[in-house]
Amino acid sequence: MSPMPVSSSHSVALNSGCQMPLLGLGTYKLCGPADVYQAVDAALAAGYRSFDSAAVYHNEADLGKALRELLPKHGLTRQDVFITSKLGPKDQGVRAMDGALHSLSQLDLEYIDLYLIHWPGTQGLPVADDRNPGNRAQSWASLEELHSQGKLRAIGVSNYTPAHMRALMQSCKVPPAVLQVEFHPRLCQPELRSLCKEFGVCFQAYSSLGKGELLTDPVILEVAKNCERTPAQVLLRWAVQQGVPVLPKSSNPERILRNAEVFDFTLSDPDMDRLSALDCGHRFCWDPSEVA
Repeated sequence: MSPMPVSSSHSVALNSGCQMPLLGLGTYKLCGPADVYQAVDAALAAGYRSFDSAAVYHNEADLGKALRELLPKHGLTRQDVFITSKLGPKDQGVRAMDGALHSLSQLDLEYIDLYLIHWPGTQGLPVADDRNPGNRAQSWASLEELHSQGKLRAIGVSNYTPAHMRALMQSCKVPPAVLQVEFHPRLCQPELRSLCKEFGVCFQAYSSLGKGELLTDPVILEVAKNCERTPAQVLLRWAVQQGVPVLPKSSNPERILRNAEVFDFTLSDPDMDRLSALDCGHRFCWDPSEVA
């Protein structure tokens, strides 16, 4: 597969002026220098130019080290890749500045392309605690400051509900560039997608495969068989065909390669509709709706 640089057509323009690839490697549960190195090596070879980490993944240092060693091998520079990380819930609020700077230090980078508030709540506080909104606002102000310094090229949020998004848009100086949430045919998130479109925020998907459970869904299997693709490719294509960036995660080099093969076919309108009709509001991951 030919390389797909960040400036390729397989990317979306963020409101910050950056281009973000539609395809990125998710690194959740990717632990240890050897596993991270192998996955990043396979991903770069397969054309991935975006890598998604987080403080709570405990792999920022390993990802930074792997990229420093592997980019020259693949004829690439720092500017050719798009790195995302996220503020941990334990650093929500007064510790947000230190948390973000720690991510920078762990990755050993001069800047992070995209930095997100990972969760609307605060570690150690009840989900309904009325201190959560103030902590979110304080975190956002810290991210805005680091953005103004050029250390965070773009800033955004993850797992925010429509109410969280509206509150942020009313108070922010710098609007979020990205909202990253769970998104797949059983959780189409129409209200959030509509809000993102209204606010000019890029809507990005995680858990596109539903923690693997969607790979055996009869409708998805039938669509995959008819277009001679894997169920994972169909699920990823369903998202990117709607302009939604995806972050498939795997430590298996063969799967990493197969998951990247989503730009050389198109799902028919009836197939897209069949997949979208599976929407039932089902979450495989966390539910942020109770967070104050």
